[in-house]
Amino acid sequence: MGDKLVTLAIHTNEKAQILKGVLESENIEVHINDVDLDNPGVSPGVRIRIKESDLPKALSVVESRHLFSYDEEETYRTDDGRKRILIPVDFSDYSLKACKIAFNLARDLNAKVKILHVYFNPYYPTALPMAEAFAYQGKEEKEFQNIIEKVKENIQKLCNTIDQKVSEGEFPSVNYSYVLREGLPEEEIVTFTKEYKPTLIIMGTRGKDQKDADLIGSVTAEVIEMTHVPLVAIPENTPFADLREVKKMAFLTNFSQRDLISFDLLAKLLQPYSDVQIVLTHIAVKKGDRWDEIKLAGIKDYFSKQYPGLNLDYKLIDTNDMLKSLDEYIKNDKIQILSLTTSKRNIFARMFSPSISRKMLFHSDTPLLVLRG
Repeated sequence: MGDKLVTLAIHTNEKAQILKGVLESENIEVHINDVDLDNPGVSPGVRIRIKESDLPKALSVVESRHLFSYDEEETYRTDDGRKRILIPVDFSDYSLKACKIAFNLARDLNAKVKILHVYFNPYYPTALPMAEAFAYQGKEEKEFQNIIEKVKENIQKLCNTIDQKVSEGEFPSVNYSYVLREGLPEEEIVTFTKEYKPTLIIMGTRGKDQKDADLIGSVTAEVIEMTHVPLVAIPENTPFADLREVKKMAFLTNFSQRDLISFDLLAKLLQPYSDVQIVLTHIAVKKGDRWDEIKLAGIKDYFSKQYPGLNLDYKLIDTNDMLKSLDEYIKNDKIQILSLTTSKRNIFARMFSPSISRKMLFHSDTPLLVLRG
């Protein structure tokens, strides 16, 4: 490692300045640059850059500090003990698809729904002479108000659409509300999740052919790896809109202790859906390893005793190409949801070692249920 600058994070300018102060207090030199150098001042966030030699220390500082948290008093004041489903939306068609699935699930779990939209304000103070700064500030405030008005208009349109679909019987009638937050989506979704403490997060995603090839770029992928809450990623072309239509799902296991915890979460989520078959699935590292099948059959027997109401089966996949084999398995065995366990990963791991959940999110058009073991 040397003095080459590397990007530590991307934040709004306000939060970047806070992080800059924290890092500089630890004697770490910080540089802040616009993400879009062709349009400085209006890019979706700014880069916090540091010397490569300072990266291990900076990662340690970021992981140990709890920055940008919200006051939880309001959450506790409105807590009625019911399950909660959080739906982050961006007003796209696939967000509406996620809302429909979430509302149907809320009906079956007797849960309430919170719709969250995070908007970004690209206007922030710059280093201008005093007189120019006043003129710029007036323009900036007007532009910011325009952003707010557009966001309010869009959230109202979404709510009107939902209400109309409820009145027409397309959506079930459930308790729902919305909240708006300013900032970067992945950052604010994770922070609000800590405040709201949902049972489940449901997020819509684009189809496989339209997803960015860069594994670092997905908001959903970042939320999956930064939060402890179970999350369902719903591709826009998902053929079903109600979990009552799901007849078969796969639960990926690598025989870890975390899988026991994750499966218990899955069993609780599936309590209203007795018809669904869960296939315990293991991808074998070594072909023809008899112990893998013995362990898989043993796990099926254990879960059958612990959860007698569940319809269980198991499947062993021998392969040298995990993603291709999973695609074939999903297609041939008519798997409608793929469920797997992941662990919360630090910044360094997310940057340099994409997880299986992130790979599957970008690779597959099958809904993905990610559980935290």
